[in-house]
Order: sequence, then structure tokens, then C-alpha cells
Amino acid sequence: MRDQQNKARFNDKVPLQGEPKPLPVGGKCNYLCPYFRCNKKALLIQQKYNKGNPQKVGWCRWVGDTCITGDCQYAYCEKRALLPGNKCAFANSRKNEDDLEKDLAGDDEVDKVKDIISKKFGKRDIDII
Repeated sequence: MRDQQNKARFNDKVPLQGEPKPLPVGGKCNYLCPYFRCNKKALLIQQKYNKGNPQKVGWCRWVGDTCITGDCQYAYCEKRALLPGNKCAFANSRKNEDDLEKDLAGDDEVDKVKDIISKKFGKRDIDII
């Protein structure tokens, strides 16, 4: 009877309120991110105290030193957001509409090239390009 109660209690999973958010720090991948994983399963999160303040530190049991996050060959992201150079794709925000408009307004460079070419040929207002 007691075993049945324990099974029922442990098998009941509470649905999550939402998907966890990635935690990049300064555009870099972070071992405290819920999507960061170690392929060797060697990542251990420890709580160290620095001047009385608790800090979470990633410890690699494979090497026996602190975790170097995305620089390690065994590190990966469940969301496939780990980019080369230890960068997180979630940290790179998408371009705003203003940035897109600035890119489209980059026709000034084309006008400059036209001016330079027309000066070389000695004629003004020539449409070569």
C-alpha cells in the first residue's frame, strides 16, 4: 500500500509554467543556462562562498577544474544555439527595423562608386552601373 502511494507521488509531474529562458552572459554561453550540457556528463554546479556571498561555479569532474563552458569540445546546447567562439545565438538579438532601414538606405555607397568611376572617365552623370 505504501509503495503504491510513493509511486503515485513520484510519477505525478507538475507541468511547467513556461519554457526556461536561456542565460547568456555578455553574449557568451554560460554553464548556468538551462540548455547548456556536457557530453561527458562531467559538469557539476557547486556553490562557493566569496567574502560571505554565495556564487555558483561550474566544476568539470573530467578535468578536475572549473568549467570553460563553450570552449570545451564536449560542451553543447540543447537548443543548438552554441556558436563558434563561445557565443550564444540567443544573445544575438535580431536586427531591429531601424537597422534594416539603415541597411537598405546604404545606396550612398553606390552613388560614391558612380561618382568615382565617372571622374575617372572624365564625364559627369554617366550611368555605368
